[in-house]
Amino acid sequence: MAVFKPFKAIRPIPEYAADVAALPYDVMNSAEAREMVQGNPYSFLHVDKAEVDLDESVDLYSDAVYAKAKENLCKLESDGICKQDEKPCFYIYRQTMNGRSQTGVVGCASIDDYLNNIIKKHELTRADKEADRIRHVDTCNANTGPIFLCYRENARLNEIIAAWKESHTPVYDFISTGDVGNTVWVVDDDALIAEMSALFGQTGCFYIADGHHRCASAVNVGQRRRKENPDFDGTEEFNFFLAVLFPQQELEIMDYNRVIADLNGNTSEQFMDKLGEVFDVEKAPVSPYKPTAKHTFGMLLDGQWYKLTTKPQYIDESDPVRQLDVSILQDYVISPILGIDDPRRDKRIDFIGGIRGLGELERRVSLDMRLAFSMFPTTMDDLFDIADSGAIMPPKSTWFEPKLLSGLFIHRLS
Repeated sequence: MAVFKPFKAIRPIPEYAADVAALPYDVMNSAEAREMVQGNPYSFLHVDKAEVDLDESVDLYSDAVYAKAKENLCKLESDGICKQDEKPCFYIYRQTMNGRSQTGVVGCASIDDYLNNIIKKHELTRADKEADRIRHVDTCNANTGPIFLCYRENARLNEIIAAWKESHTPVYDFISTGDVGNTVWVVDDDALIAEMSALFGQTGCFYIADGHHRCASAVNVGQRRRKENPDFDGTEEFNFFLAVLFPQQELEIMDYNRVIADLNGNTSEQFMDKLGEVFDVEKAPVSPYKPTAKHTFGMLLDGQWYKLTTKPQYIDESDPVRQLDVSILQDYVISPILGIDDPRRDKRIDFIGGIRGLGELERRVSLDMRLAFSMFPTTMDDLFDIADSGAIMPPKSTWFEPKLLSGLFIHRLS
């Protein structure tokens, strides 16, 4: 049975919520973060990317950066910008972007559920990226960025969340970067909290939608704390990590598109001939072209948009990974024709989230790339099926928007 429990969040007092809240640390580089914090001493980037307060010559992974993060986090509390709630609560968190909203519940998930695969993964993680967040969490003694989890719909939970939103005033309600609305309600009714905890336990498994590296890092720190405290009984806060849990129907995966630097020695005619073996190729009905169904692709080459439809014999519906459009494109085009076998590291390929639009594909092709592929989005059912099978998605299969903000909820480990 999955565990999802309330906690005493350290969070901004209402008048500072919009100033503190920040995009997650991994969606910008240090230079961009330095610009974003200008004029805002309360931005949570001072914690999540503490190098912004140090000289640019300081190594990003030096002890000084992590020490500064801890100092800045403590200062938010000592200055009265953030306060810890007096009792464990759940927090309803709604984000609204482009007329669409998604509502989840903020609480703490169990590191044991992660270790026992009750919290299911669909991506591989890299040790170097984990190492940074392990040091950050351990030094700050806190989870500072929530993990994006999802679960299969539960009608009673839907009722509880909707009723609470309807009958209570939010503690936060503000617009953040990208014109995203952020609204938060505090659920502090003990009986309702107990019912919600029980219902979450009945939903079966939880699934990581986004934040695999942050999740693995949080679990690693929890395991370290257990070794340091051999008499732990499982109730200590280091046994849990900060998460926002969304029902499946609230979420939408956006397309994650590809741009390629060259044709790997092929002429345009040779490349099109090879494509014709796997796809039915036709000029796109509109320009730019965004696929409207699975197993179809848009392609921009030599100023022309094409529609590619995968021939049936190249679709393996028996394999949840191989039937993904990102797999079909990688297995039959990007690797064998374009010679890009490791899309994680090959500099000839780049990935563009659907939030940036197809105009960004056209811009990149006119600037520094040779061709582009527009993708039909991976579905939530795909994500669940692959995670349930224990398989791993190819790199850059999913793009979620809006991003969960950091700084609104902080989970202290002790």
